[in-house]
Amino acid sequence: MLNSDLMKETWQVVATQFPLALWETIYSTLIATLFAVLIGLPLGIILVIGKKDGIRPLNPVILKIIDLIINILRSVPFLILLVVVIPLTRLIVGTAVGTVASIVPLTIASFPFVCRLVESSLNEVDGNLIEMAQSVGASPLQIVWKVLLPEGLPSLLSNLTIAITTILSYQAMSGIAGGGGLGKVAINYGFYRYKYSIMLISVIVLVILVQLIQSIGSFIARKCDKRLK
Repeated sequence: MLNSDLMKETWQVVATQFPLALWETIYSTLIATLFAVLIGLPLGIILVIGKKDGIRPLNPVILKIIDLIINILRSVPFLILLVVVIPLTRLIVGTAVGTVASIVPLTIASFPFVCRLVESSLNEVDGNLIEMAQSVGASPLQIVWKVLLPEGLPSLLSNLTIAITTILSYQAMSGIAGGGGLGKVAINYGFYRYKYSIMLISVIVLVILVQLIQSIGSFIARKCDKRLK
């Protein structure tokens, strides 16, 4: 009888809470990824082209400041960052609780990671291609758009997949602080009420999401890789 009641309660939570929670998880993850890319991609490009032997060397002090900020943000655990940026979150969205509010700390935690992934991908581009572009008089901007980004696209897409799955895990953790999504359901309905079946289902759904994202990202990266054609 107890098992039957538990199954009914679990199913009720799954039926009533999971659809919205799943949407909140996907929505906040994708929006945070978008903002992280908008910030991290230009910074990663700057770190690559602005280095001493880059195509457009910049003031080393500026590069060191950018590098320091990125390293500091990457070293802060997400749950601590989630609390530290509460005043900024309130300033931007008017509240520190909810799905929309979670996008702010997710973005701040993710864009340094994206920046490093972009830097790594672009550093893999064959230097001979860059030298050829320079020899024909291409400007730094043309080299970035016509050489660096196209040649580094497969690696960028693969790393973007890694970034999305990382942001997804951050989003689940934000449920502890009322961030919404599957993490919130797992904490509020599973952990606090000792219904571990709900926590298990939440984990399974998150694993399925990660597998889908990884599969789609790998497929697109392979399609964009000219070396495999």
